[in-house]
Amino acid sequence: MPVSQSQGGPCHELERSLPGEVAAISPFVDKLMLLIRKCGCAAEGESDVEIALREALANAIIHGNHENSQKRVYVRFRCKPDEVSFAVKDEGRGFGLTKCKEESRRESLLAAN
Repeated sequence: MPVSQSQGGPCHELERSLPGEVAAISPFVDKLMLLIRKCGCAAEGESDVEIALREALANAIIHGNHENSQKRVYVRFRCKPDEVSFAVKDEGRGFGLTKCKEESRRESLLAAN
């Protein structure tokens, strides 16, 4: 795992991929959470980070890759003192943002009536 120095102290960065299978989520998250605990970068929000990571991976695997084990999910993780960030990318087709905005607007109008 690459380690670089930043203004706020050590920074740990990690890029990994996992298969598009739901069973791959827990082992991956468990290992990453061990690293987060060791680094102390999310002491107060550790459980929130774990929930967000599990949800992002599940969304990518189930909705993005449609649980196709031939497709991969890519994770970029960064941990600095008191800061955690991660990005999750799948190999799915994606979706049109305009369509999502239109559907959201339509749902809002229906809820208001």
